Amino acid sequence: MERAKRTAEGEPGGGILRQPPAVWATAGASVVAFMGIGLVDPILPSIAQGLHATPSQVSLLFTSYFLITAVAMLVTGFVSSRVGGRRTLLAGLALVVVFAALAGTSDTVGQLVGFRAGWGLGNALFVSTSLAVIVGAAAGGSAAAILLYESALGLGMACGPLLGAVLGDASWRYPFFGTAALMAIGFLCITVFLEEQPRPARKTSLLDPIRALGHGGLASAAAAAFFYNYAFFTVLAFTPFVLNMTPYKSGAVFFAWGVLLAVFSVLVAPRLQRRLGSLTVLGGSLVLLAADVVVLGYGNHATSIVCTVLSGAFIGVNNTVFTELALGVSDAPRPVASAGYNFVRWFAAAAAPYLAPKIEEWSDVHMPFVVAGVAAVLGAVIVRVRRAALTEEAEELAPKHATEDGVGVFAG
Repeated sequence: MERAKRTAEGEPGGGILRQPPAVWATAGASVVAFMGIGLVDPILPSIAQGLHATPSQVSLLFTSYFLITAVAMLVTGFVSSRVGGRRTLLAGLALVVVFAALAGTSDTVGQLVGFRAGWGLGNALFVSTSLAVIVGAAAGGSAAAILLYESALGLGMACGPLLGAVLGDASWRYPFFGTAALMAIGFLCITVFLEEQPRPARKTSLLDPIRALGHGGLASAAAAAFFYNYAFFTVLAFTPFVLNMTPYKSGAVFFAWGVLLAVFSVLVAPRLQRRLGSLTVLGGSLVLLAADVVVLGYGNHATSIVCTVLSGAFIGVNNTVFTELALGVSDAPRPVASAGYNFVRWFAAAAAPYLAPKIEEWSDVHMPFVVAGVAAVLGAVIVRVRRAALTEEAEELAPKHATEDGVGVFAG
C-alpha cells in the first residue's frame, strides 16, 4: 500500500531523527506505554507464586487490561475531539502512573487485576491519541512520524519483558513501580514540550466507530484481526507458564521475540508488501504463525523457546499489514476507523489469556496452542474469502489517510 511505500522511502523536508522535542517526548512516552503490555510476561509465574494464584487467575491481568482497552476505544475519539490531544495524553499518562503504582501494592490477585483494568483505560487514552499528536507535531511529513511511532511500538514491545525481568528478579512488585516512575517522567516531558494540537473540525460521537464497521472491508479486517489477536495473545500470555523459566531467562526470550517483532514490522513487512502484495503477505504470515504456535505447543523445551522467539517475526509482519488495511480500506476518518477496528480485535486479546489456561485445565497443555493455530488459520481464511472487500477502494483512499490526522492502530 501507498503508506508503507512512503514510510519506507521517506518524504522530503525532514526525517525520523530530525524531530522537535514535542515529538521525542511523545514517542518516548509511547515506548513506555507499549512496554507495559509485555512487562508482566517474565513475572507471571512469580506473581502466581507471590499471590498464591493459579495461572488462569494471573492471566486475568491481560484480560482486564484489554477488555477495558476494547471498550475504551469507543470513548477515546469522543474525548480527544472535545478536550484536545494534549489533555487526552496527559489524562492517560496520569491514570497509568496511578494504577501502575497501585498494582505494585496489591495484596491479592483480585486487587492486581482491578488495578490493571484502570491501567488499561489510561493506556487506551494515551496510545489511541499518540500517533495523531506525533503526526501533528512531526517534521518531515506523516511518513517519518509513522515510522517513528512504529519504531517506538517495536522498541517498547522488546524492552517491556526485559524491564520486567530485571526488576522482577528482586520482586514481582518492582516492575509496576518502575513503569509508574517512567510514565511520570513522560508526563512531565509532555507537559513541558508539547503544545496543544488543533482539534478536529468535527467532534467524534460514541457510535461513529460502530457505524464505521458497516463498511465490509473494515469489518473483514477487524474480524480477521480478531482471530489473529487470539493467537498472538496466547503466545504472549500463556507461553511464560509453559516455558516455566526464571524472570531473567523468560525476559531474554521475550526480548528476542520483541526484537524480531520490531525488525519485521518496521523493515521487513513494507518490503514484502511491495514485492508480493499486502493480502498475499498477510495470508501467508497468518498460516506460518499457525504452524509455529502448534509446533511451540508440541515441541520440547528448546523447540518451544525457538518457536516463541520466531513468532515475533510473523507477529511483526501481521501488525504492519493489518494497520495498513484498517487505515486504508474504508472511507471513514482514520480515528473513527481505528477505533472501530480496535474495538473488535481487543476483545480477542482479552479472551485469549483467560481461555488458554482454562483450555489446559479442561484438556492438556498442547490444546491451547492448537486452538490458537486454528484461530490464526481462520484469520487467513477471512483474508482469502473477503479479498475483494479488503482491496476495494484501498489504493484510492490510502493517499487521503496518509495525510489525515488520526489515532494509531496498534496491532499488537
